[in-house]
Amino acid sequence: MSALFDFQSFLTVVLLFICTCTYYKLIYPGGLVQTTGFRGLFWKAARIGERLSPWVSVACIAMGLSILFS
Repeated sequence: MSALFDFQSFLTVVLLFICTCTYYKLIYPGGLVQTTGFRGLFWKAARIGERLSPWVSVACIAMGLSILFS
């Protein structure tokens, strides 16, 4: 089944996308400078990861535990 049709898998993909964009921006700060268009989606995900990092980390832990025990 595709990750787009299963809600838990969709949330996992979104969390991994946010974490990946944040990590990429921390390693290569000049890589995500465009804030509009398709590439702006990556910048916005990195911004969410930077500003809401405690909440994103709690969500990643909760998602990992739910995948582990389901």
